[in-house]
Amino acid sequence: MNKILNLLGLAQRAGFIVTGEDNVTNALQKQKLKIVFVAKDASMNTIDKFVKKCYFYKVECNLDYSAEELSSALGKPRKVIGLNDQGFYEALEKLMR
Repeated sequence: MNKILNLLGLAQRAGFIVTGEDNVTNALQKQKLKIVFVAKDASMNTIDKFVKKCYFYKVECNLDYSAEELSSALGKPRKVIGLNDQGFYEALEKLMR
């Protein structure tokens, strides 16, 4: 599994991951998220909704991973996840470049 997904798993265990559409939407509105991951195989409505919300709130939106990859990184089935920690975000940024 790649390093970005491993880092997401670590962030999950550290308590810096917000999961589920409603929770991620609320965290976005409160400007608490650094990046949002949406599964590339989520429904078009879901992808469209979060790409627009992320753009509006100036938060990066990543569509590189499937629901299966995100779910296995977190250990539970998820299609939408948000990261709310600056340190983990900076580490992810380095890996994504």
